[in-house]
Amino acid sequence: MNFGTVTLVGGGPGDWDLMTIRGLRALETADVILTDHLGPSSQLEDFIDVSAKVVIDVSKLPYGKQVAQERTNALLVQHATAGRDVVRLKGGDPFVFGRGFEEVQACAAAGIKCVVVPGVTSAVSVPAAADVPVTQRGITHSFTVVSGHLPPGHSNSLVNWPALARVGGTIVVIMGVKNARAICDCLLDSGLAPDTPTAVIQEGQTPRQRAFYAPLSHLADVMENEAVVSPAVYVIGEVAGLAHT
Repeated sequence: MNFGTVTLVGGGPGDWDLMTIRGLRALETADVILTDHLGPSSQLEDFIDVSAKVVIDVSKLPYGKQVAQERTNALLVQHATAGRDVVRLKGGDPFVFGRGFEEVQACAAAGIKCVVVPGVTSAVSVPAAADVPVTQRGITHSFTVVSGHLPPGHSNSLVNWPALARVGGTIVVIMGVKNARAICDCLLDSGLAPDTPTAVIQEGQTPRQRAFYAPLSHLADVMENEAVVSPAVYVIGEVAGLAHT
């Protein structure tokens, strides 16, 4: 039996022209494309001919529509086993909170070749869209990217939030809108200064981008007052104040 291939493509943070050329070429030659709600999925028809392709939405919306990862894995295997070339189009980078390696493992278990095309991660590119560098000479030489989909203290959380408050450097939080107040409170209680600059960017690198800046002690209030929703990234650290200088 001649199996097809699976290619995991990092679509970048927003507009389609932030995707790599390699990713674009994979989409052009694919028979089947599995998309989600992030990255350039909604713009597919703008940059490739989808008329002869099967496009399947396997979105996982925060606190909304959910297609189980197991179902996505099964679709990848099903179509590749049938001899089709499949692209799994993801937002950002497949291996940065994208569950990409789970899909690699599912393909390997089925004997299907899987190729990973890296993407521009929102953890760096979305702050950049609001003139916020995650590192800066003389200010910080490190940054930590952390998922905020679980609040501090949650039994399933793998993040040591109190340690992040003490380690120094920039903290970049993705998937953390719902838990912003709990995260800010924990960082403040753990010793991070209330006047630490922060920035939150909603739908960065798209025409709908919005950005707000506040000290850490006011970040959660600003996000609530401005009705910030996902997808959004927030940056905590001295670099967040550079956009105003």
